[in-house]
Amino acid sequence: MEYITTTLGNLVHQTAFFSLTWGNVIMIAVACFFLYLAIRHGFEPLLLVPIAFGMLLVNIYPDIMLHAEDAANGTGGLLYYFYLLDEWSILPSLIFLGVGAMTDFGPLIANPKSFLLGAAAQFGIFAAYLGAMAMGFSDKAAAAISIIGGADGPTSIFLAGKLQQTAILGPIAVAAYSYMSLVPIIQPPIMKLLTTEKERKIKMEQLRPVSKLERILFPIIVTIVVCSILPTTAPLVGMLMLGNLFRESGVVRQLTETASNALMYIVVILLGTSVGATTSAEAFLNWDTLKIVALGLAAFIFGTAAGVLFGKLMCFFTHGKVNPLIGSAGVSAVPMAARVSQKVGAEADPTNFLLMHAMGPNVAGVIGTAVAAGTFMAIFGVGI
Repeated sequence: MEYITTTLGNLVHQTAFFSLTWGNVIMIAVACFFLYLAIRHGFEPLLLVPIAFGMLLVNIYPDIMLHAEDAANGTGGLLYYFYLLDEWSILPSLIFLGVGAMTDFGPLIANPKSFLLGAAAQFGIFAAYLGAMAMGFSDKAAAAISIIGGADGPTSIFLAGKLQQTAILGPIAVAAYSYMSLVPIIQPPIMKLLTTEKERKIKMEQLRPVSKLERILFPIIVTIVVCSILPTTAPLVGMLMLGNLFRESGVVRQLTETASNALMYIVVILLGTSVGATTSAEAFLNWDTLKIVALGLAAFIFGTAAGVLFGKLMCFFTHGKVNPLIGSAGVSAVPMAARVSQKVGAEADPTNFLLMHAMGPNVAGVIGTAVAAGTFMAIFGVGI
């Protein structure tokens, strides 16, 4: 009987209930809320479901993120090995490969002025950098935090790893991906506040056809120019353009399909769950994390506003030929931000079709955020 009692007692004490803290309970509730948003409301479920589930796992069973050097047998937790691929910048670069293979760069090629809108939306990054410095973060930490303003999760992870800011990589990544997922909620009020109904109803001229030669030359030229000026952008810009060259060359259909489907989704699973697993209560529930989340939101709002305001400026100088709403797509959440521009425009005029026009600034924003990350790396003398 004593043996049975002892065995049952040991089993009971092995359950998670005896080690759960109030912090764990809070993070589990947050994970369930994210799952609700993803499943019930469809807020970027490809991102939120794995992130939220990783958050759930690590707060029930912290050893799933146990570092190998801290383990008695030298073997780390499952998600620790996934996380190493984030730290080594492997998964963010592969995400860019998949994005390039999935994305049509034609709207940007057809309307190069879109680069200006993409550049304007990066204002949020530099505003967040100054804000983080003012809040007491180090210069490298401030740079890593600021990329959240571009609403670009892979670039945020990439830069935090390169600047050796692994202590805050988790909050940065979760904030960046959360804001990417919440683009349909955050952006529309800002867009409507800064534009008039007349501006939102502006119909833009149809984009010119883009030749196959232009489509093939674009990723090659961008790689040569950008990576020559900022070699540190090669892992991101290079992979983005390689994926697009797969798509546009027409001679590597199998590689295009793999990069944009199977490989992309495998990487999203690994990256999403590992990012979510960095949100243990001990690591996440502190003042620095709250500051990072607040700075990220402010940066994203500033970036969206800057894109819309620059769109209004272009509207003025082109005598009403540019709908300012497409400026909000200058953040690099592809293609979510472009879809939001389309949705808000269609609310003002159901016959208005802005999606392809918004894709130009959206793609430019991806490149712009990568360039901003490369600029920070160059400033701090960090190599590839």
